[in-house]
Amino acid sequence: MIPPLHPVDEVLDQILAKVVVTGSTETLQTDQALGRYLATDVSSPIDVPPAANSEMDGYAYNGHDPSIAAGGIYDISDRIPAGAVGKPLVPGTLTRIFTGAHLPEGANTVVMQEDTSTVNGKVQIDELPKPGQHVRPQGQDIGTGDVILQRGRRLQPEDLGLVASVGLQTIEVYKPLTIAIVSTGDELVEPGDSLAPGQIYNSNRYVLSGLLRSLGMQVLDLGIAKDSAVATHDALQRGAEESDCILCSGGVSVGEEDYVKAVVEEMGSLDVWRLAIKPGKPLAYGQVMGTPFFGLPGNPVSVYVTFQIVARPFLIAMQGGDSPRTPYYYGIADFEAQAGNRREYLRVRIGPNDKGEVILSKFANQGSGVLSSVTWADGLAEVEIGQQIRPGDRLKYSLV
Repeated sequence: MIPPLHPVDEVLDQILAKVVVTGSTETLQTDQALGRYLATDVSSPIDVPPAANSEMDGYAYNGHDPSIAAGGIYDISDRIPAGAVGKPLVPGTLTRIFTGAHLPEGANTVVMQEDTSTVNGKVQIDELPKPGQHVRPQGQDIGTGDVILQRGRRLQPEDLGLVASVGLQTIEVYKPLTIAIVSTGDELVEPGDSLAPGQIYNSNRYVLSGLLRSLGMQVLDLGIAKDSAVATHDALQRGAEESDCILCSGGVSVGEEDYVKAVVEEMGSLDVWRLAIKPGKPLAYGQVMGTPFFGLPGNPVSVYVTFQIVARPFLIAMQGGDSPRTPYYYGIADFEAQAGNRREYLRVRIGPNDKGEVILSKFANQGSGVLSSVTWADGLAEVEIGQQIRPGDRLKYSLV
């Protein structure tokens, strides 16, 4: 008996609850940690800036000194370029200061150069700033002990700069997961080989490998498993022994040549099979010899969609990522659509109209074998079960 279709959100909640975060970490030089996931919070050992400094070129003085006033003409008692430490401020004088330079002791305000004039070698203040103006206070950006990056964040270039700005040379990150990928089917041929009648090139291998590497994960490519229980068993056994998770494309449907489901149940367990999702209904989730397993459909668009919606959040959570779920936004549909008994993910292109509104345009052919629709699109629009979409309707979408 074929089981009922499982709701997408229910399945995602179920599998995320089963995630065991990788415990393997390593310490890397800051400039080598791009794209890796933080294994610990990062706290600052210093204040940033470490001392009050000038926001601009100008003249530093004590903003509470009653002898300093607009129209007054004053001596310059010191000159402080960035990187230098000046002498304490002489009361009733100005200190020439440059952007980023530390304020001298006794100064708390900067008048910018544009609001002054030179008079016989002295400086006249043409427009008096408020006390404290044009100064970056000590610790304005970061205070000593502040958590600047939280565990689970995937490190971006600006994050590495932030870590460097507090003087940290190394970062503790999670080691990359190793994900096994296996393609199933006698019909599959690798690019470069000749196609016989009835055969197709194996595009799923390249899609999955690229998606995994874009997440900073390592790939164990198990190649093509022919349509037999023995070949399927051997591939899954190697994947279970040598990887953190197995992604298998094809072989989880109800055809007589689909061996994956039966072999997985023999070697482990199948917790989920058949999702209320289009494309991608045959998706399966379980474990093989204790290693998490995803059985993705064979059609290339189905592979792409089910990876993005279901497998990707699981893998990010397993890698230690703190925000595994795909963020969603809302746009305005310029098309009509009618969903059936499964939630549909439409390949859409996102762009503004002349009012600056986000407009979603649908690829004409939404077939699960039309991989060109994925290349064309830059988003997936979500249409709920039974939902009818008309031009002008607000529609949920994710970026891909």
